[in-house]
Amino acid sequence: MMKIQEIRIYPVKGLRGLSVREARVEPWGLAGDRRWMVIDPQNTFVSQRRVPRMAAVDAVVQPAGLRLSAPDGGDLEVPVPGATAPSVEVAIWKSLVPALAGGPAADRWLSGALRTPCRLVYMADPANARPADPEYAAATDRVSFADGFPLLVTNAASLVDLNGRLSQPVTMDRFRTSVLVTGAAAWAEDGWRRLRVGEAEFAAVKTCARCAVVTVDQTSGLMAEDNEPLRTLGSFRRDARGRIVFGQNLIPTRLGRIAVGEEVEVLA
Repeated sequence: MMKIQEIRIYPVKGLRGLSVREARVEPWGLAGDRRWMVIDPQNTFVSQRRVPRMAAVDAVVQPAGLRLSAPDGGDLEVPVPGATAPSVEVAIWKSLVPALAGGPAADRWLSGALRTPCRLVYMADPANARPADPEYAAATDRVSFADGFPLLVTNAASLVDLNGRLSQPVTMDRFRTSVLVTGAAAWAEDGWRRLRVGEAEFAAVKTCARCAVVTVDQTSGLMAEDNEPLRTLGSFRRDARGRIVFGQNLIPTRLGRIAVGEEVEVLA
């Protein structure tokens, strides 16, 4: 029987993930997931591809906003921007998305913690803000500041298989999953098309293309000099377009709550 082994949300895109026992599935992803984002002076999103140090910064969702923590930067409480906060048009891949400025205090703190000039922004209304990847999603599907899709599911057995090919094993946090599943055969996720997870249901729309982020240690914020595990993954895990893949991107088709330990059913 397949079950949920772990659920993770990422309050700020690119910062360290947060393991939770349960989460509410919204049309654009898990509640509290990637509603905040770091941008550069050109208003373009910043990721661990450019700033690996982002992995060492924690963000925790609080009732009124966020708490940011860095190994050498202390903590900062950031309130959710009000309706009068300055509006910022931000670029994330091919999308231009309206956002609200997180405020000068957050900008100064993050610029210091990440050692690069940056700002913090907030997506106030994900229902109208950003379409999911139109090549695989319906025109009405929406996504937060996640790369292209609301959620990502990964398979614990697939990581075991990958680690068996590596000289130094890695942990699943490298792959920044939303839902980690146990009880399936390695790479079984390639064939999943529809899933029921707890109260929710999902369409599995495409395998997830991987990049240099998987080479970043999610505790230290350091990028591997040997390009692992991406190099080994690329030797045997490529899709028809030649992209290195791991995990499946999901779009919710039925909303509800999911929790660690609940059964995961493959519907198609």
